[in-house]
Order: sequence, then C-alpha cells, then structure tokens
Amino acid sequence: MRGSTMQRNGGVGGVGGQPWVLRRVRLTWLSFMLFFILVFFPLIAHYYLTTIDEAGGPDKRIFGPRPGGELCEAKHVQDLCRIRESVSEELLQLEAKRQDLNGEIARLNLRIEACKRSIDSAKQDLLQLKNVISQTEHSYKELMAQNQPKLSLPVRLLPDKDDQGMPPPKSARSCRLRSCFDYARCPLTSGFPVYVYDTGTYQWGDYLDPLVKQAFAASVKSNIYITDNPSIACLYLVLVGELQESPSSPLPSPAELEKQLKALPYWRSDGHNHVLVHLSRKSMTQNFLYNVSAGRAAVAQSTFLEQQYREGFDLVVSPLVHALSEPNFLEVPPQVPVKRKYLFTFQGERVESLRSSLQEAPPQSFEEELEGDPPADYDDRIIGTLKAVQDSHLDQVLVEFTCKNPRASFPTEWALCGEREDRLEVLKASTFALVIAAGDGQLVASAGCGMRLFEALEVGAIPVVLGDHSKLPYHHFIRWTEAALLVPKQRVTELHFLLRSLSDNDMLAMRRQGRFLWETYFSTSENVLNTILASIRTSIQVPAAPIKEEPAQEIPHKAGKLAGTDANLADNGDLDLGPVETEPPYASPRFLRNFTYTAADTYRAWNRAPGPFHLFPHTPLDPVLPSEAKFLGSGTGFRPIGGGTGGSGKEFQAALGGNVPREQFTVVMLTYEREEVLMNSLERLNGLPYLNKVVVVWNSPKPPSDDLLWPDIGLPIVVVRTEKNSLNNRFLPWDAVETEAILSIDDDAHLRHDEIMFGFRVWREARDRIVGFPGRYHAWDINHQSWLYNSNYSCELSMVLTGAAFFHKYYAYLYSYVMPQAIRDMVDEYINCEDIAMNFLVSHITRKPPIKVTSRWTFRCPGCPQALSHDDSHFHERHKCINFFVKVYGYMPLLYTQFRVDSVLFKTRLPHDKTKCFKFI
Repeated sequence: MRGSTMQRNGGVGGVGGQPWVLRRVRLTWLSFMLFFILVFFPLIAHYYLTTIDEAGGPDKRIFGPRPGGELCEAKHVQDLCRIRESVSEELLQLEAKRQDLNGEIARLNLRIEACKRSIDSAKQDLLQLKNVISQTEHSYKELMAQNQPKLSLPVRLLPDKDDQGMPPPKSARSCRLRSCFDYARCPLTSGFPVYVYDTGTYQWGDYLDPLVKQAFAASVKSNIYITDNPSIACLYLVLVGELQESPSSPLPSPAELEKQLKALPYWRSDGHNHVLVHLSRKSMTQNFLYNVSAGRAAVAQSTFLEQQYREGFDLVVSPLVHALSEPNFLEVPPQVPVKRKYLFTFQGERVESLRSSLQEAPPQSFEEELEGDPPADYDDRIIGTLKAVQDSHLDQVLVEFTCKNPRASFPTEWALCGEREDRLEVLKASTFALVIAAGDGQLVASAGCGMRLFEALEVGAIPVVLGDHSKLPYHHFIRWTEAALLVPKQRVTELHFLLRSLSDNDMLAMRRQGRFLWETYFSTSENVLNTILASIRTSIQVPAAPIKEEPAQEIPHKAGKLAGTDANLADNGDLDLGPVETEPPYASPRFLRNFTYTAADTYRAWNRAPGPFHLFPHTPLDPVLPSEAKFLGSGTGFRPIGGGTGGSGKEFQAALGGNVPREQFTVVMLTYEREEVLMNSLERLNGLPYLNKVVVVWNSPKPPSDDLLWPDIGLPIVVVRTEKNSLNNRFLPWDAVETEAILSIDDDAHLRHDEIMFGFRVWREARDRIVGFPGRYHAWDINHQSWLYNSNYSCELSMVLTGAAFFHKYYAYLYSYVMPQAIRDMVDEYINCEDIAMNFLVSHITRKPPIKVTSRWTFRCPGCPQALSHDDSHFHERHKCINFFVKVYGYMPLLYTQFRVDSVLFKTRLPHDKTKCFKFI
C-alpha cells in the first residue's frame, strides 16, 4: 500500500509539475530584467549625456554648471536672487534692531538697579525716621510720666545794694548761716564765684608769713572758682595769717586790725559773705582774732576757744605743713604690714608743770576723783595709765612725756617734741598715734593737735584722739570715726584693750581712709584752699562746677570709598548683634542731679575713699562715684529696659542687657605713624552695632598724609591732635566722647564684632569695672622682695590691658586730673605702663578686680608690624612701674580673680521656645 501511494503522488507530480516550473522560470527572468533596467539604464543615460556635453564644448553644455551669473538668466533663478538680496537686507536691519534693543535693555537694567538702591536708601531713611519718631515719643512719654518738664536756668539777680531787710544777729558770737550769710549773692546757678583780696592792698599784708602768702597766691591762681569781678562774687576771701612779728614792726593791735577789716572795699559794714582765712605753719600760732569782732564774716583757722568758735559757721582747718613743696610719695611708708613695731606712741610735754604725773605716789582712780570736785583735767591720770602699759611689756609702746626741745604751745596743751623728721621716723614705726587734747576744755581746737593729726595721717599711723571735746578739721563734713579713734579721756584705762581688739581688716580700712583724707584735704596748700571753699560751698548747697573736658582739636581728613566688611568679622550667622546704621548716634544723658546732689549726699561724697568726688568738681556726665543708679546698676530712676519689658523677657540674642536703655559706646584708638594699620583697623569697625563714633588720638607730631583716604564706616571718625607724644593721651576726657562707655583699643587690635558686642554687654552689667580681653597678673618675687609683671597664660589674673577694654569715662577724669602726677610722669618717662596705671586706679577706687571676657589672651592683628611690647626692655620697665605705683599708693591695690565671662548663649542657636528658658540660668 505504501508503494501504491508513492506512485500516485509521483504520477501527479509528473503530469502536473511542468506548468509550475515554467511559471517559476518566468518570474525569475522578469525580476532580472527589472533589476537590469533599474540599475544599468541610469548609468548608461548618465554616460551618454556626459559624452554629449563634452563633445559639444563648454559653451553648449546642457547639464553642467554655468560660470558667473548665467544661472540668473533664468527667470525663476533671478527671482530667487532678488529674494536672497531682500532677505539679507532684512536680516541686517533685524540685527541692527536687535543690538539697539540689547543696549536699551542694558540701560533699563542699570536704571532698575539704581532704583533698587534708591528704594533701599529710602527704606533706610524711613527706618531711621521711624526710630527717631519712636525715640521722641518714648522721651515724651517719659517726660509726661515724670511730670517734670526740663526748665531753663533762672536768671541770676544780684543785689544793687546791701539788703537792709536782713535782720542783724543778737551778737557776733551767735552768727549762723541763716542769720549772717546772704544767700541772695549765691544762687544755685551762680557757679560759686569767689573774690580774693590782694594781700598788698591792706595794711597787715606786710606782716604775713612770706611762705604762707606765696602758697596762698599760687593756690588762688589754679582755683576754678576765683573771679576778678567783685560785683558778682558770692564769697570774699581775706588772708589774715599767719603773721610774723619783728622787733622793728610790732603786730597791729586787735582794735587796729578790726578797723582795717571794716575799711575793706566790700566789707559792707558787717562783713557778710566774707571769710577770714588764717593758715598756720607752726604748732604755736597766734589767735589774734580772739579779741577782734569779725561781724558777720566767718573765720577759718586751726585754733579756736569755745567762746570764740561759732558752730556751723566758723571752720576748723588743717595746718599748712607743705606750703610750697609737694609731698614725696616715695618717702611715705607703705600701708602694709598693718601692725608695726609699736602698738602706739606719744611724745610730748606740757608747758605747765604736771601735778602728779611724775610723783611716785599711786594715782587716784577716776571714781575717787569724781566723788569730790571734778579735776581740772585728766592728763595726770593719762600719763600714769600710759606709763603702766609701757611698763607691763604686754605690747611694745613708746610714750615720752618730757622733751629736750619742746615746741611752744598753748597752756595745758601738749607741745611737740624735737624736729619734724624725728617725729615722722617714730610715727612710721607706730600702728597708732595718740593725740591728747588740751587739758583746758575751753581750747576746742589748736594748731598743735592739728599738726599731730596731720603727721599721723601722712605716715599711716592711725590717730587716737583722747578728748571728745576736741574739734577736728572739717568735722562737719568728714566722718572722722572712719579714719581715727575718738576716745573720751575717761576711758584711758580701757585704751589698751580697745586698741588690741581691732582686727587687721579694720585697721587697714582706717589707714586707707586716713591716707585718702590726707591726700585729698590736707597734703598741699592747693588742697587746703580747695577744702575751705568746698566746705562753704557744701554748707550753702551750691553744686560744684563741672570738670573741664579736654578740647579735641580735630585734624581735617578726607573720607574715601565706602568701607567693606571683613568676612571674618561680620560672619555672625543668623545672630542679630544689634542695629547698624538704623539708630542715629545717641549720647549718654547729662548729669541732672547737680542741684540736689550736694544736699542729699554730703557725707557720702566727703568720706568715700579713695576718690575726691565732692571736693573736686563734678564731671559733665554722671559722676560714677559715689554710687549712682547708672554706675552700680541699682535701677534708681531708670526702668529696666535692657533685658525686656515684662513677661518672660526678650530672647538672649535680642536683648542688650543691663539696666540702662538705649546706650552706645565710643571707640578711642591711639595711633602713632602706622597709617596702613590704622586704616585696616578702622575698616574692621564698619557695621559694628551700638557704635557712636570713633575718636582717633593722633599721637604723632607729624600730621597724617595729605593723600590719605580714610574709610567711610557710616559714622563720624574724629581725629584728635595731641600736644605731645604721650600714652596718657589715651585716657584724656576728650569732649568729643559723648558716651559713658569707652572702648579703648590699639590700632593693631583684631577683634570680631561678636566679641566686642559681648564685652559691651558684660560692661553694661558691671559699669564700675574694666571689662576687656587680654588678661595679665602681678606676682611677688621672694628672692628680690619686689613685684613682677607677668603675661604668661594663667587662669588667674589681676589686670586687663586697656589695648582692648571697656571702661567708664569717669575714670578718664580721675586718671587725668585726680591720680597723682608722679604716675603720669613715669608713664611719659618710660613710654609704657599706662594700662597698668589705669588698672591700679580702678582697683584702688572700687576694690574690685577687672573682668576678662572670652578666652583670648592676645589680640594683635596678623601681619601687623611689631609693637613696642615685643622689646625685652618692655617687661623690665613694667616691673619697675608696678613697684613704683605700689609706693605711690602705699599698698598693692590690684586684686586677683579667676572669674572669666564666656559667651555660652551669646552665639548658641537655640530654638525660639527654648531660649527664654535658658536666659535666666
């Protein structure tokens, strides 16, 4: 069956397969012909046409390219050429228009930028105006709240003639200020003018001691209250002593002297508003005014009898020891150690014979004597008791009641022994110095007691005054209990116990207070005259005149380009340091308590050591010492705006701190012929918040270069010319400085803005301290027994260099006008140590160490020229300065501290809801 099937299939294929093959062959042939025609025919045609063009020559070409513009001969080609030329012209025109539009766009962009700058400037001006309006509204609200509008000073009215309505006193002995002083001539706004009679115009002037006369005249010339116009004078001074008697010309009698006084041109019949000044140079001085009727004139002298002295009207003054010579601070012994060789000393002898002091019989007790008639004096008992203490040898004391060469003295008064130099040597070895009042109770004040008191205070021996009836100099104003022991004579038996019970701290405090009183009120003739005038001025409640500020002679300079901001100084992140250029310069408010300060703080001003805050005139700004609200932060009279206004307070970064609202500071920069360094330092101040102005103290005799361009930092730069090259110029109270806060900075100091602002915040809460960056300390050299200056890195410090430090302007007044001149002279001699001197002064006044902020120990700018401090002699000079300053002050005022203020929250990025919690920690 398989075979049959195969045959059938083969048969079918054989019979019917031929037509199928033929069809396939035909199809193949057609495909081949079609391919031949499509491929070879174009080639053949191309070859043929090319052959014809070459055979006909170049002029008869049909399909080849034609030279020149032959193609344009064709009509459609010519149209295309015209279109091309037209399009080219249009493209050129469009390109020109495009360039014009680009230029216009550039000009418009410039105008847009200018408009943007104008808008920004207008916004700044608007913000400043808003701030000014806000400040004005704030000031207006404060004035309305106080309900005390500022009043102009009243017009001074002077009497054309004597006030006949002034009732005369019952007697000259009963004179008091209310009955014998004409207040109409001394209004509060008068300035306290004082007229001094020329000693050559009255007859007894020839009898005056030449040294007293010369010293008095020199003091008058330097006093700021003296006037040459007697018609406007509030007070009239007459120098009446000390007189010198000569055999050829005896002294005038009391009647003659009284007649000569009434003949003075401005005596006005009774001598009201006159002060008769008698200055004593000797322990035994004449009391020739005792029998002279002074009328309504006050008497200022060292010796008074009880029936002569008019309490609250006359004035007990100190003797004039240093008439023309200045005290030598190098000869004044130091105040430490507190305890000296002798517990107490006394050397003196009464001119009268002693009744029982030298007898061998034992003295009677006070009780036994009081049972009978009261004794005339207790000097005999005092002698016996003091001798008993000396003989007990419990303490080493020195008492001598006989002298080889006693000085003349009043009856019942103890005469001084020996020469002044010998007495001072004994007092230098004495812890206490006894001053025994006169046995006669009628002698309430004497030049001898005043001399003993003066010498004790001069050398640091604590005075012990035996006799409570004695009137000490200026006792109405000086609280003598802070510098001396006032013991009744009846307690002489308990004197030894009383002296032994005092602690070292108490004795050192009394010694320092005594040194302050001596330096301020007694040491020189100028101080004596100032004290007399200050006593009278304080009694009639006339405020002191302001201290004259140092006039700033400005050097004109040209401002250059707008200063840029150093990225290293201005990169504060999102920290808001304060307003920049939006708040106009704002000066610290002037002191407005001058007319009430005298009446309110008399004792505090006269007795606060060691700054003569009331004897010397006030400053135009707030007097920092004694303590004021703005100085010690007590808040009196100021509302605490610095830290916030109610609620939880401002965030730490947004609050300036302190209790004084709206305060700025002034940068005082000392420079000397380093223009490039100075310009760089000024540029770094650009953008510093709360900056009022920059005062550049130009310490070089050569002026700045004419072509020097000063940077424009948006705030005034005042360049001050100085009289000489002195480092003391750094601390002159320039009138250009209108703020209480001063940032003293060297021209090569390199501080960031956040560091400066942090220091300003700290100073605002410690206004009585020096607050700065570089710390130093002093050390005691055991081998050489002297002080050393040390600048090594240490956790302990006692000084902050004023090359980068904040301090109150009041210290500039004290440094320039109150601090001993010997210190400023040494600064000029070494051209060094002015920063140490300022630290000594502030620590001496406040008894507090400075405050160091941040951990920085140096602040010099990188790449700046080396300063004088890199010289080896620089440190040797500073060693000498410290030891010299200690001798001048009498002790080491610098205090050690390990307290340092670092910025923990100042630059810490805390969440807004967490910052308020951390600010009170």
